[in-house]
Amino acid sequence: MEKILGLARKVAEEAEVFMVKSTDTPVVWEANRLKMLESSESIGVALRIIKNGRIGFASTTRMDDPQALVDMAVETSQFGAEAKFELPSVRKYPSIQVYDAEVQNVDIDDMVRMGNELIATLLSHTPELVCEAEIGKSESEVQIINSRGGQASYRKSMFNISAEGTLIRDTDMLFVGEMDISCHPIRDFKKIADSTIKQLELARRTAVIATGRMPVILTPKGVINALGMPLALAVNGKMVLEGASPLGGKLGQRLFDARLTIWDDPTIDYLPASRPCDSEGVPSQRTTLIDNGTVGSFLYDLQTAALAGTRSTGSGVRARGSLPSPSTSAVIVKEGNTDYGDMIRNIKEGLVIEMLIGAGQGNVLGGEFSGNVLLGYKIENGELVGRVKDTIVSGNIYESLKEIQAIGREAEWVAGSFKTPAICLSNLSIASKG
Repeated sequence: MEKILGLARKVAEEAEVFMVKSTDTPVVWEANRLKMLESSESIGVALRIIKNGRIGFASTTRMDDPQALVDMAVETSQFGAEAKFELPSVRKYPSIQVYDAEVQNVDIDDMVRMGNELIATLLSHTPELVCEAEIGKSESEVQIINSRGGQASYRKSMFNISAEGTLIRDTDMLFVGEMDISCHPIRDFKKIADSTIKQLELARRTAVIATGRMPVILTPKGVINALGMPLALAVNGKMVLEGASPLGGKLGQRLFDARLTIWDDPTIDYLPASRPCDSEGVPSQRTTLIDNGTVGSFLYDLQTAALAGTRSTGSGVRARGSLPSPSTSAVIVKEGNTDYGDMIRNIKEGLVIEMLIGAGQGNVLGGEFSGNVLLGYKIENGELVGRVKDTIVSGNIYESLKEIQAIGREAEWVAGSFKTPAICLSNLSIASKG
């Protein structure tokens, strides 16, 4: 990395080298059988330069020809965007724990055994279920250095376990599943099995739901399916700059229910979405996005922050081979004061949504969502009476979140990057063949 940086400094005003090394070991099951077990190592290096005031960029997986990487970055700078930012100099970073050496000490044989037992547990409950599962462990190392003396590095461990089941009976198809991810080893599959079996139990009966407008309870997974993408785009500083976000120009304005508070926080120990700094070496911080219904802030990387006349929120994220872009890390929705059971009991006719499919196909930037209910249950006279089929739910998050019927008192982490309670929206559109 130092050699690449040294070569780049000879031809550019500023330069930054970003490197990621990773080791991944996934164990995968398909159709109730072990399908794949492998371990792979990878390395990627990206070089960003500012030459003649413009951004040049190149990336490679080869470490034997640093000059070629520099030459590619110089060539692309002719066509790059005008750089409005300065790379960060020496910084102090918060102490965020995201590495547990015990992850790599988990034996592969134990991972295989756990997966086999997970599937056996599900099949003992529902023998016709066709299961897919994955148990994986990974370790990554991130390093960043730049020509202003800025440097950062950290290691991260992750362990994941997931199960999905498909149950086909005549023309009826039921999809269930659960996942868990952590920076610590996960040595017990009981949480995954119990949640999946609970879904199977609730789906034993089917129910017909009428077409019309009615209250809808989104479970934590349902919240992400329906609202996650529109909200993430709305608070993205790049979308705001381009005039694509409906929240642009609305800082300080109350647009949502006064009970709604959402923040982005990559500083929580041992959370897969956490990190001491972003992909540009800017220290991580908690950023309040919506504060008691009021638009609080947007997420910025260095370039978008400079264009917006503000500072980076430490939200620059990049995949290998790409320039940084603002993105969420760990999004948290503040709990309310309503028990989940009370939410259901207070509804005469409505719907609980666990999983949606295709919710991101509408006008997402405008806050529209519309999706097929992959897993949902009808509420009738305050009780769950059965699973709904052939049902579509649609709405607009900016309208739906203005007056929320209830927010749950208990929040759950979903996929290690989104923590939210159940949310009851009072008036969504339901379309059903029934």
